Parts: sequence; C-alpha cells; structure tokens
Amino acid sequence: MPRFLADESCDFVVVRALRGAGYDVLAVAELARRAPDSEVLELALAQRQVLLTEDKDFGQLVFSAGRGANGVVLIRFPARSRAGLSSAVVAACKRLGETLASSFVVLEPGRIRVTQLPGHTPRG
Repeated sequence: MPRFLADESCDFVVVRALRGAGYDVLAVAELARRAPDSEVLELALAQRQVLLTEDKDFGQLVFSAGRGANGVVLIRFPARSRAGLSSAVVAACKRLGETLASSFVVLEPGRIRVTQLPGHTPRG
C-alpha cells in the first residue's frame, strides 16, 4: 500500500479521506509549512512517499527539470466538481495501488491519466 505526502495545495479533505481509508498520509502543512516545491519533492522521495498535489509546477519539476519522484498524483478538480473529490482520490488510489509509486497521475473528474515517471520501469 503506498504512503503519501500531501502538498500544502492539496485539499485537506483528501488527506482525511485517505487516512479514513487506512492510508498513511503525512501533510506538509503539519510539518514544513511554506516549504519550496523542490524541498517537498525531495522529502517525498526520501520518505518513499507518493506526492499528492494540486500544483501543476510539480509536473515541470519532474519532467522538464528532471527531478526524481516516487510518484505524483496531480489533482485537477474544478470548483463545480469538488463534491466528489475525496471519493475520486480514494477510488483512484485503490485502483492504481503500487503503480502510483512509479507514475505521474493526473486525476480529473471522470478521468485518470497515468504516465510512467522517467527512470522507472513498469511493475507487473
């Protein structure tokens, strides 16, 4: 079961929902407020946690800047779709399981896009 680090941009309803579903979730807001994105990514990598975020800048860091990651879930839910946010994230995490640790996942209402992270080999 993957472990998670929730960036400050991640809605805390997601943190509570994942914790309620039995996942180990640490929130940046609880330990390193206002940490730069690069430090958040390094912390998640060092702790072998999948990063949960709503900040598109992490895509830039992982793909363009070549920063390492142990999985990233980028949540893209507009205001009109927020009611289903927590259940969608929990369902996606259950469905993707350990695949999360080697993927960059974009989660949108009704859609999940999974891209293999650079330097990771597919599990299976």
